[in-house]
Amino acid sequence: MNQKNLPQWILSLDEEDLNFVKNFIITSGSLKEISKLYEVSYPTVRLRLDKLIQKINLNEKEEQQPFHTFIKGLAIDSKIDIETAKMIIEKYKEEKGEK
Repeated sequence: MNQKNLPQWILSLDEEDLNFVKNFIITSGSLKEISKLYEVSYPTVRLRLDKLIQKINLNEKEEQQPFHTFIKGLAIDSKIDIETAKMIIEKYKEEKGEK
């Protein structure tokens, strides 16, 4: 399969996310084994997986609202907080007359 045939959600993942997915598959989806591999607690691995799921789901919708997707992605990656993301999106909607 070449790159142009890959789904957009795969292309949107960074190298760290792809390594996590690879390790998740190699460990047969065992979060316990992943936590040993990364030397972190089970809840930390669970949080990482939940963020990855959010990122994938978000990128499934990216074509509809790319700006919203970008801002939500920043919040998922903890680069901005959720309240800030909401404010930015609301302001953008006001500017575009989307309310």
